[in-house]
Amino acid sequence: MSAASASLMGFSYFSVPVLSAVVGAVLVLLFFSDYFRRRRAEVASIAPPLEPKPADQKPPKNSSSSHSHKKLHARSHAHAPDKVDQNKRHHPLDVNTLKGHTDSVTAVCFSSDGRNLATACGDGAVRVFKLDDVSNKSFKLLRINMPAGAHPTAITFSEGASSVVVAGQALSGSSLYMYADVSSKPSGDGNQQVKPTFPEIKWEHHKVHDQRTILTLFGATASYGTADGSTIIASCSEGTDIKLWHGKSGKNLGTIWEIVYAKDGSVKEVSKVMQLKGHKSAVTWLCFSPNSEQIITSSKDGTMRVWNINVRYHLDEDPKTLKVFQIPLHDAGGSALHYGRMSLSPDGKILAATHGSTLQWLCAETGKVLDTADNSHEGEITGIAWSPQMIAVGGGLALVLATAGADKKVKLWLAPQLNSS
Repeated sequence: MSAASASLMGFSYFSVPVLSAVVGAVLVLLFFSDYFRRRRAEVASIAPPLEPKPADQKPPKNSSSSHSHKKLHARSHAHAPDKVDQNKRHHPLDVNTLKGHTDSVTAVCFSSDGRNLATACGDGAVRVFKLDDVSNKSFKLLRINMPAGAHPTAITFSEGASSVVVAGQALSGSSLYMYADVSSKPSGDGNQQVKPTFPEIKWEHHKVHDQRTILTLFGATASYGTADGSTIIASCSEGTDIKLWHGKSGKNLGTIWEIVYAKDGSVKEVSKVMQLKGHKSAVTWLCFSPNSEQIITSSKDGTMRVWNINVRYHLDEDPKTLKVFQIPLHDAGGSALHYGRMSLSPDGKILAATHGSTLQWLCAETGKVLDTADNSHEGEITGIAWSPQMIAVGGGLALVLATAGADKKVKLWLAPQLNSS
């Protein structure tokens, strides 16, 4: 009994742990066997084996994917030129661009026949473009380097198209230079850099407005009474005086419209001036009508005014306001803006005006906007001028407007159509 009992107890003592381990291992094997069978079944259901294909037949799935991929790329390439074309698309009135300037263009001016266009540039050079046809792809030009240290700020033609008078600013002050025979020496293509040439300087004056910069030069033909038809040039500076010059000889004809100040800063005397009263804020620009009997002014008060200056000023008659127009430009807050530059077409019918890089054409009779070119330049418009007469454009004749910009470009624009109504 005791031996059997011990044997049974020994079996129990040694066999139970072993048996438990064996049973546990069997259960684990059964569990993992069932788990792997299920995983194989899942994998088989997710990725069934591909059916064998003939060697010369491409899988339809890959073919379709490749076709779609190619079609997508073809679509992308087809749209890319559209974006480029949109970026390069010009305003309908934008007929051409004069390139070749390497700095901001500070002034632009047509010759009296409209066939030559002179520009002043911050790179120290003056360029005279010969406009045989405004729509041409390139233009002959004459490039003139200013004297060392002088930067051109204003320009005008003298004696028809044969000469130009240029205002230059240096550390010593403002100077005037008259270059002769500029219309007979075209030397290069307008889209290429050409070697500077040096036409003869016929006359020059220095410190003409002391240290002040000359902002504007304006040339007009002397045709009144017994005048000889020569060009009279007016120079206007940052100061208070306007000076007259004989275009051919360079003789100083005098100073007009000078404001004399007293020592305490008050105005002491104003000579030979008529007052334009009516604007409620600063006047930013003015331009004359072709017959010089009217002036159009722009003001920061948000209005333009048309004045009749054909009055007996020697009898102290003041100019009369003929019309008042609201400037049709507003900022994001709805406040009225002002025009920085204006120019009236030679027929007196279309007013071109600028604000920043925006260019507008307005009917001079009604003040209504005829057309607008937003962002006409990639920067501020720095100069504006109409051709004095119709010039060649694509085999026809048309009035042309030139604008200069801080983007180193000069653009040529056609005049918009006036509404018949």
